[in-house]
Amino acid sequence: MGAPVFYYDFNSPYAYLAAARVDALVPTVRWQPIAFAFVLRARARTPWSLEATTRDAGMRECEHRAAAYGLAPLRWPPGWPVESYSLLVLRAACVADDHGRLKQFSTAAFARNFVDGAGLTGVEDVRAVAGAAGLPEAVVLKDAGGAAAKQRLTAATEEAIARGVIGVPTVAVGDELFWGDDQLEAAAAAISRT
Repeated sequence: MGAPVFYYDFNSPYAYLAAARVDALVPTVRWQPIAFAFVLRARARTPWSLEATTRDAGMRECEHRAAAYGLAPLRWPPGWPVESYSLLVLRAACVADDHGRLKQFSTAAFARNFVDGAGLTGVEDVRAVAGAAGLPEAVVLKDAGGAAAKQRLTAATEEAIARGVIGVPTVAVGDELFWGDDQLEAAAAAISRT
């Protein structure tokens, strides 16, 4: 069946919340960043964060869950979600994976976005995250702009779409998909049945 997979994007507050708990609930999970914007395009979906009728309530729910999980108060990056979105940081995560530091990079990226509220849109943001993850900043930036990192992110995103992923966070356990921060326990239960 293969290891369970945790699909996420750094611009999703629910993915941030799931990232803080996924290893404790699903210890064998493989982390896999994907480009959520392309998942939305493939599914012809508009996320709650772009709808005036659901945005404020969704943000308050994320803040409530962060507090319930004992996490630092959620701080929203400027212009979130559209102006805080970047593919560069996702490609840099692929580079971090090459260096065996994907979780460290991802944790630092989520913290910069939703704990510091600084956003992840530019080179300096990626440099800061790479440094926080103990990675050579110049190498990460150079390789994140290269064809290999772009192709890896594209391939991972296309694989997730083909698998049926409709949003992030999603944990895939075999053929079962568990979409949402509130579905981590169900993913863990599915693993225990196998």
